[in-house]
Amino acid sequence: MPRNRLLLGFTLSLLGVGALSGCERSSSAPPEAKPPAPAPVVEQAPKPAAPDAAAVAKLASHFFQAPRNQAPLPQDTAAQVALGRMLFHEPRLSKNHDVSCNSCHGLDTFGVDNKALSEGHKKQKGSRNSPTVYNAAHHVAQFWDGRAATLEAQAEGPMMNPVEMAMPDAKRVEATLSSMPEYTALFRAAFPKSGKPVSLANTARALAAFERTLTTPSRFDRFLAGEHAALSAQEQRGLEAFVTTGCTTCHNGPAVGGASFQKLGLVEAYPALTDAGRFDATKNEDDRGYFRVPTLRNVEMTAPYLHDGSVKDLPTMVRLMGRYQLGRTLKDGEVADLVAFLKSLTGELPPAERIAAPPLPPSTRRTPKPDPS
Repeated sequence: MPRNRLLLGFTLSLLGVGALSGCERSSSAPPEAKPPAPAPVVEQAPKPAAPDAAAVAKLASHFFQAPRNQAPLPQDTAAQVALGRMLFHEPRLSKNHDVSCNSCHGLDTFGVDNKALSEGHKKQKGSRNSPTVYNAAHHVAQFWDGRAATLEAQAEGPMMNPVEMAMPDAKRVEATLSSMPEYTALFRAAFPKSGKPVSLANTARALAAFERTLTTPSRFDRFLAGEHAALSAQEQRGLEAFVTTGCTTCHNGPAVGGASFQKLGLVEAYPALTDAGRFDATKNEDDRGYFRVPTLRNVEMTAPYLHDGSVKDLPTMVRLMGRYQLGRTLKDGEVADLVAFLKSLTGELPPAERIAAPPLPPSTRRTPKPDPS
């Protein structure tokens, strides 16, 4: 067979034309070697179609508005943030010098310790799960019962809590920090107009300034900004289900939660609920069983769930919320889509140089000794 005819037959076979090869098989000429079969074409998974701009805007509207009752955020300085970072990792803010903020709110583990209940002074356990500190600045209030209106008020609480850091009083906190010249200088730089730079109030103020930097932008934010390929087709289905099934009634705003208080067991009584929730802070009977809605940012990484850490995995949590908050029995496909969307909320942690423990000043002879009592 002439060389040009063989090449023509190979080319046509790649195009799916079989007439020429059929003629050759019926001819009396000796059979020719068959050309190699073309490599199989591997189909690429289709990229999700760009949603309609109006549809995206409608979905996005649930996540842009800050909590209505949230006070304007203060203007933090770099000196306050740097001091706050040190104090966040400072175990000498606890009675026995063995518990820091980072002990329960690990910054390299998405702001939690992944325990149902955290251990504090003398390995005591509290009665509620430690929520993440990431994105907490977007919350309407702090703690599960909302007893602290600001991050500053929240920062003071654990230091004085006998189960957590167990400091006896503000004087002990101030005496500890004032005993180290490095801290004295840092407080003066952070609060130059303060008549008493080293104080419990300024300690809390610096901690809050640092915590306000703890945000975790995610693929979801890129999607809302117009990068529609940032979410897969399944994640986009999950987002639509999240909105249409009513999840955004509670989980809305920049933190995808944290903007309101809601009753646990809104449609159907939640089983074995003994925690009074917000009632403990307000003593208002109408607040019994209400809790501050948790943020869903990084929810994939912050198990176990609920105020008592009683739910270990995300699909179970989604089903429970569907039943007790929305009155719906979610199908397997719906749960899978919702979980896929929730995982898109897992963000990027700040760089290590911002969240790792910095060098801390050495204790002096004036620093109060650890007290295990």
